[in-house]
Amino acid sequence: MGAGAAILAVNAGSSSIKLGVYRDENAGDRGPERVLGIEIERIGTPSSTMRVVDASGIEQREALPDRDFEASFVSALAAIERGGVLAAVTSVGHRVVHGGYTRMNHQRITCDVIDRLRDAVPLARNHMPQALTGIECVTRALPSVPQVACFDTAFHRTMPKVAKMHALPRSVRINERVQPLPAFERFGFHGLSYEYICSALSVIDPVAARERLIVLHLGNGASVAAIHDGKSVDTTMGFTPNSGLVMGTRSGDVDPGVIAWLLREAKLPLDVVEDLLERQSGLAGLSGTTSDMRELLEREHEDRNDGNDGLAADAIALFCYRATKTIGAYASVQGGVDTIVFSGGIGERSAAIRERICAGQMHLGIRIDPVKNAAHAAVISTDESIVTVRVIHTDEESMIVRHTQAVLAVKSA
Repeated sequence: MGAGAAILAVNAGSSSIKLGVYRDENAGDRGPERVLGIEIERIGTPSSTMRVVDASGIEQREALPDRDFEASFVSALAAIERGGVLAAVTSVGHRVVHGGYTRMNHQRITCDVIDRLRDAVPLARNHMPQALTGIECVTRALPSVPQVACFDTAFHRTMPKVAKMHALPRSVRINERVQPLPAFERFGFHGLSYEYICSALSVIDPVAARERLIVLHLGNGASVAAIHDGKSVDTTMGFTPNSGLVMGTRSGDVDPGVIAWLLREAKLPLDVVEDLLERQSGLAGLSGTTSDMRELLEREHEDRNDGNDGLAADAIALFCYRATKTIGAYASVQGGVDTIVFSGGIGERSAAIRERICAGQMHLGIRIDPVKNAAHAAVISTDESIVTVRVIHTDEESMIVRHTQAVLAVKSA
């Protein structure tokens, strides 16, 4: 990497880790420059792998079978050290899914902040422990380096009160420890991704960035956000990241009566019900095979030809139906829509899913160009389409770098 300071961006998911080392400099519109990237997927499984990509694009892979999250994170830090850039790291930014009941803004990590993050673990049990583990691993490896927490929930602070509410009794809604903040308000997630999309669009098309957007972040975790003038208006994830759309292994919205029935009539333990809704449902549960959309699309084609049960088709259909329905709802909330953006692994890479989601939106003036869509063009709508439909690659690590720089700049001013 050569001389100069660097920022380490940490994006810890429920079963994955993304780390990026970036030059610590003012990057302007082009975004921060990454000099090393690491991604570990399927943590804790026999097929877990680590992918390391250097600044020239050279890629190396290493198997990390059956390692837990902490061991995987230590392996990632060791890879950064082998790459000769760990010593250059002078600050670290972490994506933290939940900012707790107070919706904490991005801030430097202190003992007090860590205590509040521990308090927020029940709000996102599949994500917060991993974030805390990442912070602890970095603290051991780089004890004198300042760390910053960048919260997914912070972006959604602008949602109107009505969009944050649940129709529960006041005695349940109000948390006595932090009066008068609602204990069960809808927080919203994927905030760093939505914020990046807004910043990228402001460079590509400044006028569109100030208009009515609907952004679909579609991946193993999936959500939709209504955004106006760069501010969150509504989003599908609510009190936890488990609500809203169909996801890889998460059910999304479920009638509360189903949960009550599983507990009372089926007599399933609470932990079993939680595991069922969070790790055995969604695309994987519907199909009975996989949460990978690419595999499901292939299986759907095979099932159609072989006359099989069509479970893959059912999973894909519900995934697209929920997204299509949400676009209609969010167009109503905003009094229309000017731009739709597809992002996330599925949103960016699956032309078939984009086409199916948009196919039922003719009444909104949405027209997709099949050639542009198949080519994954930046704009996939036709010239006649009233609504511009875009595909934008999200970059949460880039936003982590920017927020880390901003927080530490204020601290040192």
